[in-house]
Amino acid sequence: MRFDVFSLFPDVFHEYLNSSILKRAQSLKVLEVHLHNIRDWTTDHHHTTDDTPYGGGGGMVMKPEPLFAAVEDVLGAPPSCPVILLTPQGRSFNQKIAFSLAEYDRLALICGRYESVDERVRQHLATDAISIGDYVLTGGELPAMVIIDAVARLLPDVLGDPDAPQDDSYATGLLEYPHYTRPPEFRGWRVPDVLLSGNHAEIARWRRQEALRRTFTFRPDLLSTAALSRDDLSFLEALGYQPDVPIPPPTQN
Repeated sequence: MRFDVFSLFPDVFHEYLNSSILKRAQSLKVLEVHLHNIRDWTTDHHHTTDDTPYGGGGGMVMKPEPLFAAVEDVLGAPPSCPVILLTPQGRSFNQKIAFSLAEYDRLALICGRYESVDERVRQHLATDAISIGDYVLTGGELPAMVIIDAVARLLPDVLGDPDAPQDDSYATGLLEYPHYTRPPEFRGWRVPDVLLSGNHAEIARWRRQEALRRTFTFRPDLLSTAALSRDDLSFLEALGYQPDVPIPPPTQN
């Protein structure tokens, strides 16, 4: 899979891309990340990529000319793959979207900066717009790295355990169950006995119930769309879950 990333600060990607799982994915030749500096497609002496907004107001707006020129030069006109604009006004990124993006052979990511990008980029160049959360960052570089990371770990052979993505938080509609490793006791805190029992059926049952418990405690809003069995519902109802009562999303401090 290939990512083409269009950014004013492509150098910030190198350290993260050359570490851990992303480094492994690239060494396996299942992931390519091509970084493009938008300034390379400017035509003026100062390599200007932004200007003041029409109508007044604070901040600067990224100009359409270098963005269109960069994307169309690399991807063709019209672009040969999905072009994702990273913006706080986009749809919220989640694991389901990560799985859907992992099905493509090539994706382009446009990293916004300053106050915004010219709306014509969103309307006539980008094919999608994604946000990684209900907050505002300085630019789209961090969101781009989040998406590359989330998608790359879903590609074949990238993770040591090929089934790991299926058990991750959100993949099943629930938060993931707790994990423990050696030693069996640390500062008086013991690993749950069931995990040391060797009884795989009981371990699977415990993990499912702990995933349900954790989701009910921290993200009860997810339960309304999760695939729940009768046993799941019985367990949740014992915790106080009422499936017919709408649950608001968790409040943020």
